[in-house]
Amino acid sequence: MNQSDKSSFAGLLSDAMAFYGRNVSDFALGVWWEACERFSFEQVSKALTAHAMDPEHGQFPPKPADIVRVLQGTRSDRALVAWGKVLDAMQRVGAYQSVVFDDGLIHIVVEDLGGWPAICQGEMENLPHVERRFCESYRAYAARGDQTFPALLPGVHQLQNGIAGKRQAPPMLIGNPDRAAEVLRLGSTGPKTQMTPALAHVTDLKRIGSAA
Repeated sequence: MNQSDKSSFAGLLSDAMAFYGRNVSDFALGVWWEACERFSFEQVSKALTAHAMDPEHGQFPPKPADIVRVLQGTRSDRALVAWGKVLDAMQRVGAYQSVVFDDGLIHIVVEDLGGWPAICQGEMENLPHVERRFCESYRAYAARGDQTFPALLPGVHQLQNGIAGKRQAPPMLIGNPDRAAEVLRLGSTGPKTQMTPALAHVTDLKRIGSAA
């Protein structure tokens, strides 16, 4: 949603909470908006309806976390879905072609695991261990909210061609192509972790020297 949807969203939420005999304060509306802004108005509307019709939870007024859970699943669910995409791409695309997933968190986690070629070319007997590390790392990053992620995961060909100065083939988009294209557009092109020499950022070098 965008700012032009805020008035309609407020009306939708007010109607949904009135169903439970509740009012929506300005503070509550702000919390709801921050939680749901990333989704479309139609998605939120359907999620509120789904909550009201849920035989287990629908008897209680919804909280923002309830609706976000309906829309994107728990972090554990998301981690397993993400791993499924990675495993499928490992088998069907392989290490040599660069890839762009439709979830930027996948790029962060794969980089932590050594990069796309490394994860594709690992030993099969180590795959359960890689899956466990992937899911644990994915859940940790998902809990932290917005993250800076690499625009793509370079394959062997791109890494080799980049060193040789040769032309690079376009990456393969994995999952929803529109979302993957957005990840490619919004992702960073530099290293995942910024590293800055102290000389460029710290002026009190005497104190640093005495502490060493």
